[in-house]
Amino acid sequence: MSSTAPHTIVFLDRDSVIANVRRPAFDHAWTEYPASSAAEAAGRLADATIAITNKVPLRADTLAQLPNLKMIAVAATGTDIVDLAAARERGIVVSNIRDYAYAAVPEHTFALILALRRNLLAYRADVEAGKWEAAPRFCLFDHPIRDLHGSRLGLFGYGALGRKVAQIGRAFGMEIAVHTRTPVPDADVVNVGFEELLATSDVLSLHAPLTDATRNLIGAAELARMKPSSLLINTARGGLVDEAALADALARGVIGGAGFDVLTQEPPAAGNPLLQLRLPNFILTPHNAWASHEAMQGLADQLTGNIEAFVRGEPVNRVA
Repeated sequence: MSSTAPHTIVFLDRDSVIANVRRPAFDHAWTEYPASSAAEAAGRLADATIAITNKVPLRADTLAQLPNLKMIAVAATGTDIVDLAAARERGIVVSNIRDYAYAAVPEHTFALILALRRNLLAYRADVEAGKWEAAPRFCLFDHPIRDLHGSRLGLFGYGALGRKVAQIGRAFGMEIAVHTRTPVPDADVVNVGFEELLATSDVLSLHAPLTDATRNLIGAAELARMKPSSLLINTARGGLVDEAALADALARGVIGGAGFDVLTQEPPAAGNPLLQLRLPNFILTPHNAWASHEAMQGLADQLTGNIEAFVRGEPVNRVA
């Protein structure tokens, strides 16, 4: 799995990590590119023993052209850009980054929840339109404002990020309901079936990977089962929610609102139905929930640590 010979390391999309990436503490050659296309990957990795990629796909046909490649260091948690089966067949170790956005993503999740639950976008628009200046009273309350205290926070997925979101929710006085494959033993968590999660959550937040089983997890039928006042939050993966169904549900008032940081295609293609929405109860951020300064540096430090562990013959955070 490792070698004492000098390694050739190629970082395919260095500009995707805005942090100080420490060079590994072993003999190596280092080449980095600001960005790379999938078509350029094979050529740029021709001599590489270690590849670093954040979002550049490495599929089976590419890996077949890289006999020298021994490790793929994914500079992210998600590994769907790598053909893991093909990597295993070729004896290529694949490691990812874990728990680096332990604070960043949950904080962003609650930024979305609070902005929607208290209708901040609608009230900001009212102030900018001069409605407060023209108001007959000292305040405006044209849009509903709901407390988090006493409401139910539903979580689909209860990994490190889901648990942190639950912790913050408890601090707000929310009841935590969770749906996972394995029941959660925590005394202050209510384990529920998927149908109950949909029907009873005041805020439903997704914290699951994108797999064949979770693709389009939330579609028109699932949205219809949710409370008319409920919020749907997705800071996990695009593709967990049917975007056309969500746009329709928001336009028709089927649910109370939604906050998303991810889309099925990124960067999004023109015509994505969620990009067309101009509603105060929908917030879309450009997949940057994870990208705080602190989280980005943590990712970079772990990335180098993964590579050094592999070269020591003790690979960590291994997915293949």
